[in-house]
Amino acid sequence: MSTEKLNKKKTIDLRKKHIGPSCKIFFSHDPIKIIQAKGQYMYDETGQRYLDCINNVAHVGHCHPDVVKAGAKQMEQLNTNTRFLHDNLVLYAQKLQATLPDKLSVCYFVNSGSEANDLALRLAWQYSGHKDIITLENAYHGHVSSLIDISPYKFHQLSDAELNPFVHVAPSPDVYRGKYRVDHFNPAKAYADEVKDIINKVHKKGGKIAAFIAESLQSCGGQVIPPAGYFQQVAEHVHKAGGLFIADEVQVGFGRVGTNFWAFQLQGEDFVPDIVTMGKPMGNGHPMSCVVTTKEVAEAFMSSGMEYFNTFGGNPVSCAIGLAVLDVIVKEDLQGNALRVGQHLSGLLEKQKEKHPLIGDIRGCGLFVGVELVRDRLKLTPATAEAQEVIYKLKEQHILLSADGPHRNVLKFKPPMCFTMDDAELVVEKIDLILTELEEALKLHDAPNVENESSKRKLPTDENGHQYGSKHSRGSSQGAPQQTTQNKRLKT
Repeated sequence: MSTEKLNKKKTIDLRKKHIGPSCKIFFSHDPIKIIQAKGQYMYDETGQRYLDCINNVAHVGHCHPDVVKAGAKQMEQLNTNTRFLHDNLVLYAQKLQATLPDKLSVCYFVNSGSEANDLALRLAWQYSGHKDIITLENAYHGHVSSLIDISPYKFHQLSDAELNPFVHVAPSPDVYRGKYRVDHFNPAKAYADEVKDIINKVHKKGGKIAAFIAESLQSCGGQVIPPAGYFQQVAEHVHKAGGLFIADEVQVGFGRVGTNFWAFQLQGEDFVPDIVTMGKPMGNGHPMSCVVTTKEVAEAFMSSGMEYFNTFGGNPVSCAIGLAVLDVIVKEDLQGNALRVGQHLSGLLEKQKEKHPLIGDIRGCGLFVGVELVRDRLKLTPATAEAQEVIYKLKEQHILLSADGPHRNVLKFKPPMCFTMDDAELVVEKIDLILTELEEALKLHDAPNVENESSKRKLPTDENGHQYGSKHSRGSSQGAPQQTTQNKRLKT
């Protein structure tokens, strides 16, 4: 296509020479060179179209004309920092706040989800005067140093990682594979009590809780949906300890869950976090993020005497783009689309679960859906290799999907919000064919609850080119491959 400047081999060579080797790429053995995108589609240098089921950044669709126009128009007029008055900043803050509970009224604009979560920690430390942070198993909150410490998704992959003594990890509220499952009489209370126990242990050691932080729905952790009532009970325990509740909406906010604009609202109207962080979808690919909190927390932050300033956060161009994104969500009813298409997608996948023994669980809300693949439905043995095979086979069909979770066995759907019924039907049709072929090869179709021959098969690399080694084992009955520095994946 005309916009390609270099041939693919030259692009690869230059990337290897000049880009840090830790910066992984999808399908590293045969990477895709994307040079154009529109809506829910991406195009490579040959003009081949790919259906994008991954991209929760291009929230209202790749290169949406309204968003592009808004950014370009403002760039022609002015772009400067927030030390000058500008209407875009206050108009965007007003419009964003209107989507949130009244209590959450003060905004700090930054440039990425990592910046937002780092600032949220600073707010909590200043407000509470405490130091200790509680996070969840398999959580991911960003790439800066303070957030790696509270992101087990990252630091558990390092064999020599030392846990920050002020960071405490609570069990992920996963009712499919976690400590308390769907058959438990009250999993929300059981998981919340785990947080309460951590608080008590911290107090016995002389520590004090500054905050509990959680993704409203765990994404990298495997599309985990917390049981209803969990956040309310955790917030009660944390508030009694003098801490704050931080809800990370970086991957799941802005109408993606369909029924609500924010994923934390799935817990009910009686739950309001003290701090909400957001990013990725805010600018539809433009670097823009935000921390929203209460007046009380904001005033405590100011009382430190230290001014807060961010050179690019909240600049007129970013806010013009953010306003356009909010307008498109409403104008095109993308939250409603997420609900309708998401329900259709989940329904189609549930039918596949009845048909395919490799499918252990379907979970999600709106256009945030996970399909957990297992080798055995009773033991919940993760089908890690099979999940990667599905990803590769879909790539051959020009469909882009990723797999994640602690065992890399959860197929993740988080596409642009303009995803259609036809798109959902196409992807599920292809998954059906791929799973049928896999199960026939593994002789699974007649034995849905018996561990199969897949454990004897050669394990492929994941979509980022890392080899899964069967010699690495957690030593649990679940048979999950251990995460090491050799099999890290790129977070999307």
